[in-house]
Amino acid sequence: MLAALLALLPALLLALLCAASGALVVVLLWRRDSALGVNLILKGSLSLGLGVGLFSVIFLVSGALGGNSLLAVDFAVFVLLLAVYLFTRNRIPVVTTIPLPNQTTDPGWLILVLRAAFAIALLAALYSAILRIIAHPHGDGWDAFAIWNLHARFLFRGGPHWRDGFTPLIPWSHPDYPLLLPAAIAHFWTCLGHESQIVPAVIGLVFTFSTVGLLFSSLALLRGQTSAILAGLALLSTPFFIEQGTAQYADVPLSFFILATIVGLCLYEQNSDPMRPQGLLVLAGISCGFAAWTKNEGLLFLLAIIATRLLVFVIAPSRSVLSAASLQRNVTCENPRQASTSLAFFLAGIAPCLLLITWIKHSVGASNELFSSIAFHKLLDASRYHAILKWYGKDFLRFGDWLLIPGTVLLAGLYFAVPGKRTPVTDPSSRTSGIALAMTLAGYFLIYLVTPYDLYWHLRFSLNRLFLQLWPAVIFLFFLRNPILNRSPSDAESVSK
Repeated sequence: MLAALLALLPALLLALLCAASGALVVVLLWRRDSALGVNLILKGSLSLGLGVGLFSVIFLVSGALGGNSLLAVDFAVFVLLLAVYLFTRNRIPVVTTIPLPNQTTDPGWLILVLRAAFAIALLAALYSAILRIIAHPHGDGWDAFAIWNLHARFLFRGGPHWRDGFTPLIPWSHPDYPLLLPAAIAHFWTCLGHESQIVPAVIGLVFTFSTVGLLFSSLALLRGQTSAILAGLALLSTPFFIEQGTAQYADVPLSFFILATIVGLCLYEQNSDPMRPQGLLVLAGISCGFAAWTKNEGLLFLLAIIATRLLVFVIAPSRSVLSAASLQRNVTCENPRQASTSLAFFLAGIAPCLLLITWIKHSVGASNELFSSIAFHKLLDASRYHAILKWYGKDFLRFGDWLLIPGTVLLAGLYFAVPGKRTPVTDPSSRTSGIALAMTLAGYFLIYLVTPYDLYWHLRFSLNRLFLQLWPAVIFLFFLRNPILNRSPSDAESVSK
């Protein structure tokens, strides 16, 4: 037993270093006056995901620069981040970024029931995830061993010749795919000195439950405990989410970074303090860059979120006017100059990963098979539009692998079934985020229109995973935009009238 624990010690220390590096990035950019409760869960969830992303970047940059000791580079980065934090700790004012929501009128017994249900769902999901990892140590499905873990092996075993593994001669391995997940896995393998099946499995677990923690804690700050628990239950009770989280695919990590981007933007926008920390925007930008660094679909989301923020913040002149509704909700609207500055901070967070993606795609030189053989004449085929719309509708009704009623239908039903006063959405970030998700879905639709693959095969084996990439963010925006589910005493009073 002792020997087994000693064998695991290097991996545990490396995982701790990864999480600590991510935590330093978070606290450097977002300083709050509290480190307890949901704030700790929020920062911890962000730290784990950003730490994995940071390790992937360190691995490739260190290899490109000819670093001999990856572990020494890890410690150097950690020490540098720690030094910057200690140097700036007393020089940057600490701001309470988010006021706690008003006390709700939900009865105490309901809160207790919801807490118990959430705890049971969390334990059941963790138990199911562990069983699936034991049953499928190499991942569950083709993409796990033929794409993501194969790329990790190329990076780990290839040394200075790792590019040779990303060749068009094996197009089924998708050599053009971004490398966040493979590089992070190869990073751990390199430091440990051997390939271990547990590394990709644990990374999958980390992203799965960090996504749950991020969803719960962000809504607890913005909308209160009831919405946070209901949102967490909606995600935990999605069987397909747990299945894919342990399948060693990249869809759940991508969903984490998409959610982290939207959460960062909304946390910043819903803060009423005029001295809002711009670091939240940089954090959101880093998460958005990591989304693009995880999958090609993340690059589509990146373009969509930038386009929508340009549309709302720069082009729309109405953002310079404070509406009465936004003042009531403690939302500070920005004038065009402030909006431009905010966009600059957001883009600053995106820039490092975007440069890395550009370098990798240029260095590796593998073309995307989807775009290398596009048939634009398919855009004129009306039957393809009908088929894709039909599959979109079918997947809306059967997405998630629920036993009886799909969660998409439940959320839609909950929106129309719960009576009460609905307030308009006034904060730009929730609007831009919703539009960006819709644009991303539209981008998926366009890709299906021109795909060189058989359309029905392509839809059958990918559309449900594309929906999953956006599902946590959809749940977040749903509960963020529905204050009915967290009525304050004044709201309840007006509803009763």
